[in-house]
Amino acid sequence: MSKRHLAPAEITEYSIAVGVQKTQRPNLEVLLMAILAGMYIAMGALASSTASHAIINQGLAKLVAGAVFPIGLMFIVINGADLFTGNCLTIVAVLDRKINLSAFARNLAIVLVGNFLGAVPLAWIEANGGMLNLSNGLFGASTVATAVAKTNIGFGQAFMLGIMCNLFVCAGVWMIYGAIDVAGKLLAAFFSILAFVVSGSEHIVANMYYIPAGIFAKHNPLFVEIAGVNADQLANLTWKGFLLNNAIPVTLGNILGGIMIGATYHIIYRQARGISLSHG
Repeated sequence: MSKRHLAPAEITEYSIAVGVQKTQRPNLEVLLMAILAGMYIAMGALASSTASHAIINQGLAKLVAGAVFPIGLMFIVINGADLFTGNCLTIVAVLDRKINLSAFARNLAIVLVGNFLGAVPLAWIEANGGMLNLSNGLFGASTVATAVAKTNIGFGQAFMLGIMCNLFVCAGVWMIYGAIDVAGKLLAAFFSILAFVVSGSEHIVANMYYIPAGIFAKHNPLFVEIAGVNADQLANLTWKGFLLNNAIPVTLGNILGGIMIGATYHIIYRQARGISLSHG
């Protein structure tokens, strides 16, 4: 009987090899793959928001959104692309001394920029393509309300929600690494991202769609009126508000969450077992 998945120790070894491979590619290749990933995540976010925007029950709305959103990670896993949150697992290659910290940081920086360049144009296309007028403007109002909520949470809360998000995502990516066939990889992607969306935690690349979409949508007075947000809340829905109130803390939290997953498995299967790091 053929093997259906890798054991946890084997996943650790595989993730080290993936980390080396990810950081040894030309910068342009990394950037283009990251742009694709940003676009794919935005597509998943757009579709999930469309599916759930008119559902009044918040639990049900999150469940519906969570059932649709994973298509973004599925695109990335099967088609090939570089996602910032998943690339945080490259830390295992750093801890194994296969790559240095500067290569890790450079890769994350390029991928973060590429994800942004891929996600924001999707939000602009949506806002200018009439899609936000769905349900007599309720979709546009929901888009504004979501973005306002994300740009009005405190730095500490955004940081914590960023950590929580990447615990879900990187645990899911770890399972994807462990799955051998396509069906297994898709199932791992589906359930882990479903759980992340339902949790209400913060994903920086998803927010590269959600918040710009809200910034574009707020210029329609009807959307703002239906959303019922006040002037003080709306004042933070700017590019500066996105950067300071959400992007910085969520990015830092996402990095820490990913490091927590990768470093723990490295300690268990490489360090605690007494494997010589200098000799692999």
